[in-house]
Amino acid sequence: MNCKFAFLFLLLISCTHNLNGSNNSKPFSSKGIAYIYSVADFNNKIINKKLNNNLPQIAHNKLSPGSLIKLTNPKTNESIILRNSKKIEYPDFYKILITEPIVDKLNLEYKLPLIEVIELKKNKSFVAQKTKIFKEEKKIHSNAPIEIVKIDNISKNKKKIKSSSKTKLFIIIAEFYSNKSAHLLKKRITKELTNFDSNKLSVKTVTANKITLLSGPYSSINLMKNDYIQLKNFGFEELDITTNE
Repeated sequence: MNCKFAFLFLLLISCTHNLNGSNNSKPFSSKGIAYIYSVADFNNKIINKKLNNNLPQIAHNKLSPGSLIKLTNPKTNESIILRNSKKIEYPDFYKILITEPIVDKLNLEYKLPLIEVIELKKNKSFVAQKTKIFKEEKKIHSNAPIEIVKIDNISKNKKKIKSSSKTKLFIIIAEFYSNKSAHLLKKRITKELTNFDSNKLSVKTVTANKITLLSGPYSSINLMKNDYIQLKNFGFEELDITTNE
């Protein structure tokens, strides 16, 4: 077995999440950047299927069509629950593919569409406080599936989003129960990823039993992408992204 991956396997014992070997019984959950749909990306073969940019639609590259997915704007806590329209391949850096109506309804920033994605298992109950069908969807044939299930706190109490110009981005590499394990992984990444700027790595104590290994800060998505891809190739599964806010 490759030494690097043997090491990562051993760290899995003390790591709370993010290393390869995810548990399929747990609902998918991730925080990061949404990919905003454009038909030009389909024409340029960046994505392999089309969505309707006039409708609130989403597509995920791992979850099956029809899966219930809750999307949340982490800056305002506005959320929406939809069914996954299609399974579409898109750049792995992004967490989900969304159309422009979703951006507007969740009050996301087009330049920095930070989002939290949570899969809702069908055998889990959730509170449907309010159901709303978009006017655009009413024009669809009655036999077409309704994609919107629930929208929370979207049409009222809109909050003005701060400019993202001062937002600092961080990659959450892994969370541990012990400070020692976090520093051990930091040391290993520094040794193995010779092109990675180790000065970006930091260990943060969130609680007594929650130690986080971070990479950052980054002032833009483009500056973060290369490091994100390096870490994914190193052997991490879902890398969450957080901000300084």
